Amino acid sequence: MQKDSTPYDYIIIGAGAAGLMLAETMGKDTFFQDKSILLLDKGAKKTNDRTWCFWEKGAGCFDDIVHKTWNHIYFAGQQFSQKFPIAPYSYKMLRGIDFYTTYLNRISSCSNITFRQENVSIIKEDSSTATVVTEKSEYKGKQVFNSIFDYQMIAGQKKYPVLQQHFLGWFVKTARPIFDIDQATYMDFSVPQKGNTRFMYVLPFSKTEALVEYTLFSEDLLSEDEYEVAIEHYLEHKLKSTDFEIMETEKGSIPMTCYDFSEHNTLKTYHIGTAGGWAKPSTGYTFMSTSKKIPVLVEFLKTGKPLINLSFKNRFWYYDLLFLDVLKKNNAIGFEVFEALFKNRTPQQVFKFLDEETNFWEDLGNIWGSPKIPFTKALLKRLF
Repeated sequence: MQKDSTPYDYIIIGAGAAGLMLAETMGKDTFFQDKSILLLDKGAKKTNDRTWCFWEKGAGCFDDIVHKTWNHIYFAGQQFSQKFPIAPYSYKMLRGIDFYTTYLNRISSCSNITFRQENVSIIKEDSSTATVVTEKSEYKGKQVFNSIFDYQMIAGQKKYPVLQQHFLGWFVKTARPIFDIDQATYMDFSVPQKGNTRFMYVLPFSKTEALVEYTLFSEDLLSEDEYEVAIEHYLEHKLKSTDFEIMETEKGSIPMTCYDFSEHNTLKTYHIGTAGGWAKPSTGYTFMSTSKKIPVLVEFLKTGKPLINLSFKNRFWYYDLLFLDVLKKNNAIGFEVFEALFKNRTPQQVFKFLDEETNFWEDLGNIWGSPKIPFTKALLKRLF
């Protein structure tokens, strides 16, 4: 094994959304121009292995690589469904390959950043440095940022419920035009719930092309066949299409938990992205949450204070906790929560709340727009 004896100032593990945003932000900041930064990932980041979606008001910093936007969303519950205009918001989709290519190109122009394709096996620490061990080398760093999430991080604890947003999606091309190209199906709970919170998610790219995804908020994954059967049934019975071609597939699982990931931080290693608990616990949305936290992290880093003191916990954490308590106790009523919310509130109000930009009185309006009894019981259980 080769050892790099010269310590890096910063080592970033993982070239996903969090790792690349952090590297790019540090690379363009003159404060770090004399700092050495190593970025490690087991992959070359040359495949389209995921998509990220988010809502945003007006133009944003990712618009040059956004693949598609929608100005309307469709929500369907068991008893209520509606198409909504979402201005001033738009719903945006970004392909993984476009993000990787753009950000790696930006980083390549930074002489102080080195990207290496190596799989990290362990991080060791002593009083002065952290040592990142890969299958090829050992690298020493003064500060490590780790974005690699492992479900073992949250296994075994009982204080906080752990659900998953898990999904499988087909990128399909249909023989005839069936999609509304300016409407994203945000959640369609009209599918059988089978004791869980289950919905379909549809992102049209043209009248004949779309991502059709089967998503669950639950504890356990399904067999791959169960996801595929549900998607095929939805295409045939809801979208009235039996003649289609599957162009690509995607699948994944995102943790939904209010577990305190900062317990894994040390003076030398700070966890970011999903590994840092940056995924929104109540929805699994991570991309924009990460983009908002990275600048805060970098500015804090420039103060020289120990990163172990940096926390992103706020009152919205408690709201998410109550929601997860409700789903943990009765996973079958998830659709009722979202149906009541979209029936009683506008999507703009919902988006603002999920973006954690509402004031306390707006929070109460959204909370009381949801079923009151299960949330009241969850609150009382947490208090007493």
